[in-house]
Amino acid sequence: MSAFARLKAGAMAIAVLTFMTISAGCGNVQASVAGATAIPAVEVDDHAKLDTVQEPAIPTQEVMPVTIAPDAAEATESVHVSEIANRVKLPESFVYVDEVVPEVQLEIRYASAYNFVGVPIDGYNAPIAILTSQAATALKAVNDELEKQGYVLLIYDAYRPQKAVDQFIRWSKDAKDTKMKKVFYPAIDKTKVFKLGYVASKSGHSRGSTVDLTIAVKKTGNPVDMGSPYDFFGDISSHGTKLITAKQTANRNILKNAMVKHGFDPYSKEWWHYTLAKEPYPTRYFDFDIG
Repeated sequence: MSAFARLKAGAMAIAVLTFMTISAGCGNVQASVAGATAIPAVEVDDHAKLDTVQEPAIPTQEVMPVTIAPDAAEATESVHVSEIANRVKLPESFVYVDEVVPEVQLEIRYASAYNFVGVPIDGYNAPIAILTSQAATALKAVNDELEKQGYVLLIYDAYRPQKAVDQFIRWSKDAKDTKMKKVFYPAIDKTKVFKLGYVASKSGHSRGSTVDLTIAVKKTGNPVDMGSPYDFFGDISSHGTKLITAKQTANRNILKNAMVKHGFDPYSKEWWHYTLAKEPYPTRYFDFDIG
């Protein structure tokens, strides 16, 4: 089956789950640079910073039964790094992750239409993962440790251009565009995804040291069962949720323990989201294209 056919079939195949919605405010950080040009500092929402300061109170409410997307392995195919072209010279201190971690698998969702927006995202001209050299080096240590347990890392997103975040903002304001709602945000009002902390108007990804990822079985390349798909907006995706099995929780902890051990901070609402604690550009945001 082709990658397109698998994507289409995966997007249509859904399993029913009841879960809790969550809401929380987002923290504020200072923004300074998009690409190579400095811009005035502004107040921003940056969910990558929330958990490193203080966990906010999270009110909950019951919702109707909803549909949940299939696991990533059922929806898209990962890309072998040898198949990736479009490599250009990167800004200083940035690297292609697979050149530092050759064993890594890539499934860069925003370079395809299988994401919560439903179209390829601005700035993602190739399914390539880019990070700061510091973050990539730390990620290699994570992968080396996980390989001893029979796993490898699979990356969904890494560096994200600011223009991509700007597209997310425009999407959130278009209340009529709900074509991916059943798959990624069945119980969430898309106009509130920023307020709820699922997307940030200034993303840690744009600083180059935040990565969205999971683990796959080394022998087969199949992603392990984490209990909810990547980029699913809901309480089931949070660390500590009671809506998944003990095995799924254990799988999340395999990734979390290795990431934390090697210097990454988790984000409570998203099991896949990690930021290098000692990131080199804590207040600087970039906008160069990927590929």
